[in-house]
Order: sequence, then structure tokens, then C-alpha cells
Amino acid sequence: MNQQLQNLLTELEAFGGANDASTSDRSQRMLNITHDTGLFLSFLVRTSLAKRVLEIGTSNGYSTLWLAQAAKSVGGKVTTVELSDTKVELARTTFGRSELADVIDLFHGEAGQFLASSDSESFDFIFLDSERSEYLAWWPEIKRVLRRGGSLVVDNATSHAQELAEFIALVSSLPDYVSVVVPIGNGEFIATHSSD
Repeated sequence: MNQQLQNLLTELEAFGGANDASTSDRSQRMLNITHDTGLFLSFLVRTSLAKRVLEIGTSNGYSTLWLAQAAKSVGGKVTTVELSDTKVELARTTFGRSELADVIDLFHGEAGQFLASSDSESFDFIFLDSERSEYLAWWPEIKRVLRRGGSLVVDNATSHAQELAEFIALVSSLPDYVSVVVPIGNGEFIATHSSD
């Protein structure tokens, strides 16, 4: 990772922390992933050679940068989906400063609509960090667009375990998925679609 990107990530970490400490309005908070989660996502994308990465929940683009620099290293791209007008503008500014804009496609809209319009097995890797109450409704489409052998990573698996319990139980019960909760950052639930 070059120094410019490191500096931008550090700046975004500080901004997110300060912003979130100053407001209780969830819609105004950045709710960024932790630094170690960023490293972990980068590792997963690189080692799985995931060229078609989908992120649901862009916020200000902090997590997207971790995914994008990893995807770029393996010749891939990231598609990221965000509903909030304010956060889309913040993310666009972030991407423009990052030298990674050429490998990031930003979709401004509702994730369920985006998923429904996507081709089957069109993504190798999906990172889910959005409205947790929507995950169960989105699941049939997430399952459809994730290729066999692809991986789903869901943030907040331990910090919001109760909210995610039903979703995690559903995915974990499927015979064609192998899953685990990893205690990194706020907890990452990882489910891999069997390639058998």
C-alpha cells in the first residue's frame, strides 16, 4: 500500500471516529469498519483472487478503499452500493483522492433493487455492512448473485450478534455453505458457497 493511500485511510479513520462521537443520529454516523477489519478484508480478497467484489453499505468510502486496493492488485474491481445522498457525495470525494476510482463503481440507490437487477453468480466476494434489518429479505438475491466458491462477509457479527442471530442461523444451516464467525473488529461472519 502506498503512502498516499495510508495517509488517506488514517485521515478517514480520524474523521469517522470524531464524527461518530459527536452525533447519536445513526444516519449521520459513518459507522466505519475497524482498521484490523480492513486488513482482514484486504487479505481475503487477495488470497481468494476475487475480481468481482460487491460492497453493500459504502458510507464515506473507507471500507471501499480497503477492498479496492486489494481487488486492483488481482486485476479486479469493486461495486459499492449506498442509499444516502450525503454519504454518496462523501464517498465520491474519497474515491477521487485515492487513485483507486478506476476500479470502483458506485451505485447510488437501494441495495435490494441493485441485487435484483444483477446477473446470477456475478460476484466473487460480497461484503455486507448496511441495514441489518434488511439482510433476511435480501438473502435470496445475495445467494443468487454470489458465485459458487464465492464468499460473503458480514460485519458486526459480535457487536450486534442479537440483531444478526436469525440471519446467521439461516445461512449457517444451509448444507451448501461453510461458515464461521471471526473475532476481528466488530466480528465478521464469513460464509463460503461450496464449489461442489
